Amino acid sequence: MRNVLITGGSRGIGAACVRAFCEMGDRVVFLYRSCPEQEVRRLESETGALGLRVDLSEPAEAVAGAEEAVRMLDGRTDVLVNNAGISQIRLFDELTDADWRRMMAVNLDSAFYVTRTVAKAMIRRQSGRIVNIGSMWGKCGASCEVHYSTAKAGLRGFTMALAKELGPSGITVNCVEPGVIATGMNAELGEETLRELCGQTPLCRIGKPEEVAAAVLFFASDAAGFITGQMLGVDGGFAI
Repeated sequence: MRNVLITGGSRGIGAACVRAFCEMGDRVVFLYRSCPEQEVRRLESETGALGLRVDLSEPAEAVAGAEEAVRMLDGRTDVLVNNAGISQIRLFDELTDADWRRMMAVNLDSAFYVTRTVAKAMIRRQSGRIVNIGSMWGKCGASCEVHYSTAKAGLRGFTMALAKELGPSGITVNCVEPGVIATGMNAELGEETLRELCGQTPLCRIGKPEEVAAAVLFFASDAAGFITGQMLGVDGGFAI
């Protein structure tokens, strides 16, 4: 049984990861911010995982939340999944300073603060798995989502550099880059936009959160023990 910490774990891809690890018999703590308590309690009841409300956009709270999560896991985190994220569609020349800073804070900075907190114990134990959830837009960029694309591109660099630094400590660091997935976040795009994106996807459909979770499980498994610093697109071929 592994101890697993998942950020942004109450909905969408994060919740699918919570369910997937729990189905494997792992012990899971997930961090969340805005999900209604009723939904959180339901996920806890159905999976046995434990949720912890944390605003990861605030550095001090991100660190404190990660430390509390580690305590809830009895001081040992075998797998960290950095999934917390937000999106926003806005023209570049309409982006405000607040838009930019919040996007970076949630999608990129939180991964830094949580990983730095959790990695210390992993280094001491000389083992661990870190899986970051990026986006195909971090690879190919998205119009009207410059700040989102930039943050996700930052996760690519974070993944590759950290993999080199933590490799000698027996820790792997990889990144899953989803395409258009059937989540609440993408539902806001509207049916017409989703149909257009499906038409641009070689597999001609939207992905499922469970398909992303399967890639995360792979990177966390023994089968991926000699894989690090890699990006795996779960995007139906969109970013080929």
